[in-house]
Amino acid sequence: MAEQAPITDKADMLHGHCLCEAVGVSFTPPGKHIDACHCSMCRKWAGGPHMGLPMVTQAHFTGESNIERFASSDFAERGFCKTCGTHIFYYFKPQKAYSFPAGLFDGLEGFTMTEEIFIDAKPDYYDFAGERERLTEAQVMVKFAAAIEGIAQEESQ
Repeated sequence: MAEQAPITDKADMLHGHCLCEAVGVSFTPPGKHIDACHCSMCRKWAGGPHMGLPMVTQAHFTGESNIERFASSDFAERGFCKTCGTHIFYYFKPQKAYSFPAGLFDGLEGFTMTEEIFIDAKPDYYDFAGERERLTEAQVMVKFAAAIEGIAQEESQ
């Protein structure tokens, strides 16, 4: 996902929670943008594209005992609430970074979509208006190759 300079004003900290409010999350996003992933896993997981906030390595959770993790690949996990099933995060293991679904949070006024990834996997039945960076699967793999390769090397040792 796209990277920007961190927002440092504590007033910009986002607070969200699942449907049943058993899990809460707070973090300061590194930019006021939302990105879309069209890969088949995200579409199965989200029922459409994953509309994610920028990845962060620091977040505060409440109700962590209510979070279940699913290893969706060698390099990623997806977290959800055990009680209500709300999707809580996508966790990119190589960077120890979380991307949170935008729908968990209120107060996203002024946020814009800046990137779409796996654009070649996007089905024909939806399109987003506007201009932004659109990366194919091959371009995404090149962008994150070093991080993903690091995971493979750790597992072989």
